[in-house]
Amino acid sequence: MTTSSSPPAGPADRAGRDARLARLRPLLEQRILVLDGAMGTMIQAHKLAERDYRGARFGDWPRDLKGNNDLLSLTQAAIIGDIHRAYLDAGADIIETNTFNSTAVSMADYGMERLVYELNYEGARLARAAADEFEAREPGRPRFVAGAMGPTSRTASISPKVHDPGFRNVSFDELAATYAEATRGLLDGGVDLLLVETIFDTLNAKAAIFGIQSVLEERGDRVPLMLSGTITDQSGRTLSGQTPEAF
Repeated sequence: MTTSSSPPAGPADRAGRDARLARLRPLLEQRILVLDGAMGTMIQAHKLAERDYRGARFGDWPRDLKGNNDLLSLTQAAIIGDIHRAYLDAGADIIETNTFNSTAVSMADYGMERLVYELNYEGARLARAAADEFEAREPGRPRFVAGAMGPTSRTASISPKVHDPGFRNVSFDELAATYAEATRGLLDGGVDLLLVETIFDTLNAKAAIFGIQSVLEERGDRVPLMLSGTITDQSGRTLSGQTPEAF
């Protein structure tokens, strides 16, 4: 199957982003900005079937696709757009793109590694369109789009094989490369900032930051970067063993 690449954002898009970002810090000094909620539970409410995930484009894909929520940006764009609008209507200042698993590492589960750029671009474009719609209604209140980048389905610090503690099923360089590819798609699609979220392994997070910074440096660009970590149990540590202070 062939994949398509969408055109990068033009100077006008970057100018609009920079104008919004110029207002971000003053707003944060005035009040708490509200981030949207979970994308997955909103999608579950639609009770989509395998055929809904596939759409016309992926009707003959050789693997099961149900559960690949990021793919819905391509096959059920109206649903994703409506979810963004629901959060904006509820008062969100920042909405996240539907790109939590849009990395080659995670998309390998579906054989869709080649779609990483397109998934991120289209995910960003849908969120940007919804945010622009609400901002046009209320010009005095900017609406920001955060490019969501999940932790992937693998950990760079821990072996998945209990009998082989030295084994790793992903490398730092592999993670950095796919985060860089995701970053390009998100920026081209129109995000205002980047969010590396639900981090359970600080080495994965370092790879993400390295990949992101490499893209920003090659473009001569700067955007805010946010991180969110996950404490996995009552030990108060991440999966790879860090306390919040160490993280």
